[in-house]
Amino acid sequence: MSLFRQLLLAIALSTLLAFIGTAAISLLSSRHYLEQQLQLKNEDNASALALLMTQQNKDPVSMELYVASLFDNGHYELIEVRDPKNTVIVQRMAPEDNGDVPVWFTRLLPITPTPGQAQISDGWRQFGTVTLRSQSRFAYKELWQGASQMAGWLLLGGLISGWMGSMVLNRLRRPLEKVVEQARAICDRRFATIEEPRVPELKQLAFAMNTMVGRLKSMFEEEAARLEAVRREANYDAASGAPNRTFFWAQMSDLLKSDEQARTGSIILVRILDLGTLNRALGRMDADRFLKSFFQTLQGNAATHGDHLIGRLNGSDFAIALPGLDDAENIANRLMQQLSEIAAHFSEGNPVVRIGFGIYEQGMEMGPILGMVDNALAEAEAAGDDKPRRAHSSGNTQRPGSANQWAKELGNAINNHWTKLVGMPVVGFGTAKLLHQESLLRMRMTEDGEWMTAGHFLPMATRLKLTADLDLAATRLALAQLKAQPDGPDLAVNLSGESLFNENFRVQIKKLLKEHASLSSKLWMEVSETSAFAHLDAFRLFRQDLMDTNCHIGIEHFGREFSRIGVLHDLGLHYLKVDGSFINDVDTQAGNRAFLEGLCQIAHNIGLLVIAEGVKRPEELALLPELGFDGATGPAIPRD
Repeated sequence: MSLFRQLLLAIALSTLLAFIGTAAISLLSSRHYLEQQLQLKNEDNASALALLMTQQNKDPVSMELYVASLFDNGHYELIEVRDPKNTVIVQRMAPEDNGDVPVWFTRLLPITPTPGQAQISDGWRQFGTVTLRSQSRFAYKELWQGASQMAGWLLLGGLISGWMGSMVLNRLRRPLEKVVEQARAICDRRFATIEEPRVPELKQLAFAMNTMVGRLKSMFEEEAARLEAVRREANYDAASGAPNRTFFWAQMSDLLKSDEQARTGSIILVRILDLGTLNRALGRMDADRFLKSFFQTLQGNAATHGDHLIGRLNGSDFAIALPGLDDAENIANRLMQQLSEIAAHFSEGNPVVRIGFGIYEQGMEMGPILGMVDNALAEAEAAGDDKPRRAHSSGNTQRPGSANQWAKELGNAINNHWTKLVGMPVVGFGTAKLLHQESLLRMRMTEDGEWMTAGHFLPMATRLKLTADLDLAATRLALAQLKAQPDGPDLAVNLSGESLFNENFRVQIKKLLKEHASLSSKLWMEVSETSAFAHLDAFRLFRQDLMDTNCHIGIEHFGREFSRIGVLHDLGLHYLKVDGSFINDVDTQAGNRAFLEGLCQIAHNIGLLVIAEGVKRPEELALLPELGFDGATGPAIPRD
């Protein structure tokens, strides 16, 4: 029984006991008073009758008349006259009559007044004794009416007391429920503060809970800031602020092997001419200021495309990767103009920048890609002008058709269910248990066509705002597989950030999970770090919609925006998948090892599983449990 019900019951019982006690005392007192009044009446009437008989003739007829006259005019149960030998001379008796009062009431509160007695004299001699007992029905009626009225007041008073007690308890329950909800939120890895109530005791409790939440947040923020500094030191160039060669190389390698990225993209290589001479001429502080301004210009132009990678390959060379962009000439020309303007302030108008650009395809290696663009860069240097040079690719890059053709083909594929899921195992450490299978969506444009990876169709689906349809199709496939294989592994479905904005998508997902409530605990749903932070409010609504389901919610490709981990504390997530660019060569990268170990500690403190993505080598896999990872996925994990 809940505390509030116990309190309400205690109030009701105490009120009931108080009213019953009051009623009992009042009824007993009334009964005693009525008994006394009847007893006085009996004594007075018996004395009056005895006096009358003493003064009058005492023949049997006269005495019969006296008794009958009083008996008929009064309300008596018994009037009798007995001689000194106790022989009845005259007797009048009426049956016991309690009126309309229930029998159980008369038995519960019997009224038994003492009969009145008086002596009849004949001169100096005793003639007899008069005994008189009045009817009790009027007393019972009076007592019953009083009891009925008291019961009515008891009921009314109980209702009023119950209402007042409920009002008081509700006033206490609302703030207490908020405190309880806050405690539950902490258990669910959501750290939220509440408004302090006016009730002093509850105010102290809420203050203590809020203080604890504030301290937890501060601890996470301090630790996150420390680890962010470690991450930047390990993966970023101190002078320019750009990602270093190792980090860019790892990100680019993952991009070239990812099934979720566009099939083609552009890469731009920017070179600063004679950086050593520029350093000597400007001095260290001005040279660093130039490099920072240089990188910010590169980043600002790359950000106009959306998804991009950028890094400093060496002292003079910077690289930009733009997935899904088939021609980077416009961006390259804009970069050349802006960088030349920046360089003019530092190099007295002398040209300091050369740019080469080209197209890469999924499956290519980093060496040939950079070599191809480096040849274009060499042509630009040899020409000595400010025109970016296009690299000549030996690949047969196929350009997609028109948007209308894509929309038609994607719609046909979705409507005809030309989709399937391909599983990639995610194993846990310690017990080597399969945590789940990451379900990658595949699609074909015709019934007997070739199955395509997401990199072929996802960029255009995003442009055409069809990602919600694809994500719903993937979720339905996963639920159907879970239903068909009840003993099979859990399945994880990747969701697009654009889908989270779609209210109909959120409604459909919630409806699907309710229809398959028994399967929801085996479904893992994840959103990329970029999408989660870019659409944080939508992601929060999505998480709230699924709060009452048992599915697991997580973030994949996590780590590049680690400094914002503090905003995840109140979402109630279940797991994080750390981006493969941090996992690559972790056995030889001391800075990344320290960062990943701290990341795992923070994530575990808020109850999150931490899974490594893109594990390629056994040496990397062997080190992950020591760093605190709970599981891993990637080429190093064998597929059954």
